[in-house]
Amino acid sequence: MLENVTMVCIVASSISIILLLYRAIKGPTNPDRAVSLDTIGINLMGLAALIAVLIVTTKLNDVILLIGILLFIGTVAVAKFLEKGVIIDRDVD
Repeated sequence: MLENVTMVCIVASSISIILLLYRAIKGPTNPDRAVSLDTIGINLMGLAALIAVLIVTTKLNDVILLIGILLFIGTVAVAKFLEKGVIIDRDVD
């Protein structure tokens, strides 16, 4: 029963990622694209967790944490770029 539910969740998450990729490419505004990319990362974390449940291992926990850290850094960088137009501020004194 657990394997069937896990497979259904993996398929649903994969379909969600495909639809979010469409939104990231065709998004009407840049903030929409940023939100879709952030949501793709969250879905990838969930997909890695579902695969870890399916193959009964704890070795993917590090991968899930790494995706979360990179996702946070990417979200901060995109938000800063959308706000100011640059990611790294340089003082030219």
